[in-house]
Amino acid sequence: MAEIEIYTSPFCGFCHAAKRLLDKKGVPYTEIDVMMSPSKRKEMTERSGGQRTVPQIFVDGEHLGDCQDIMAMDMDDELGPRLGLGV
Repeated sequence: MAEIEIYTSPFCGFCHAAKRLLDKKGVPYTEIDVMMSPSKRKEMTERSGGQRTVPQIFVDGEHLGDCQDIMAMDMDDELGPRLGLGV
C-alpha cells in the first residue's frame, strides 16, 4: 500500500474535504498539522515546490497537489491507481 501524507490545518474546510475523500477510498494516511508545528509548514512548502496552502498531499513522497487536484484526479479515475488501489 502507498504511503500517504497530508499536511493540514484544523480549521481548513479543504483539508477536511481531502481527508473525507481519502477516508472514502479506505486508505490510511499520516496527517501533519502545520498549525501546531511551524517547521512542518516550511517542510511542506519545500516539498511541494513552493505551495503554501493546505492541504498538500503526497503519495510515496510524490506531490499530488491540493484538495482540488486530488478531487479532479478522482473524477478522472486517476486517484485510485495513484493511491495504490489498482484500477
